[in-house]
Amino acid sequence: MKLDPQKTAFLFPGQGSQFLGMGHSLAEKYPIAQDTFDEADQILGFPLSQIMWEDADALNDTANTQPALFVHSVAARRVFSRLAPEFEPASVGGHSLGELTALTVAGSLSFSDGLRLVRKRGELMRHAGEIAPGGMAAILGVDIPALENICAEASNENEIVQVANDNCPGQIVVSGSKPALERALVLAKDAGARRAVPLAVSIAPHSALMSAIQREFDEALANVDIAEASLKVVGNVGAKPLSTIEEIKADLSAQLTSRVRWTETIQYMISQDVETFLELGSRNVLTGLLRRIDRGVKGIPLGEEKDFEKMFS
Repeated sequence: MKLDPQKTAFLFPGQGSQFLGMGHSLAEKYPIAQDTFDEADQILGFPLSQIMWEDADALNDTANTQPALFVHSVAARRVFSRLAPEFEPASVGGHSLGELTALTVAGSLSFSDGLRLVRKRGELMRHAGEIAPGGMAAILGVDIPALENICAEASNENEIVQVANDNCPGQIVVSGSKPALERALVLAKDAGARRAVPLAVSIAPHSALMSAIQREFDEALANVDIAEASLKVVGNVGAKPLSTIEEIKADLSAQLTSRVRWTETIQYMISQDVETFLELGSRNVLTGLLRRIDRGVKGIPLGEEKDFEKMFS
């Protein structure tokens, strides 16, 4: 492995990257990964790892999806640390729930607190989908300013839709109530969108509909110990480093109803001389987005045994 730590960042995936069997080959090859899954099962009081490897329906329940992605990413980070103990990246970042993973890896949250908070976040978001049903849609080929205007036109006092994820240039996700979402899809197609398709979700993350669970999440956040990060963590809400405990708490709280500024997050890291991004955890969604943001940087997925074998052989 020939990487310059000062020009390398770690990325941690969010919901949508899960798959049945995630992390299983890692656990079979590396005892520290198996120990991580066992530790998570013990903390949660149920066999999350069994769900990850054997039960697709349960895995796709957001209350399980979020901790599953968190645990897989932490396991991958621990394997990396065992193989390259002196390597510390220039910065870390995570997409949506991946931000909590990044903060855990950076020492702001303990593994147990981070896992419990992610599990609570998933449970609350599922609950929000029950009391304030909504959805999401991917819009391709419309820029942010135009889509912000479309969302404003499609929204009214009781039905809101907004930009939820700025994933990369030309790929934006909107989120909100279903009637407003349907109006936005029509308007986006009229504005020349190459694609405007609903996603298979019944919740509306990063939208005003998450206000229904804000108080409960903030209470859960207040009950965990948060420390200053030992690594530079770039947050979703402001696409800038979270330097203090207060900034970390504010970002995690605001993140529920705020846009994931992923394009800006990656651009910030690149402006700080990052040239290589390692995606630790499930699949390669974030490394795939890199190509649309800046073709001059390199992305490497590290989630399964074969990925580590390739990097460290």
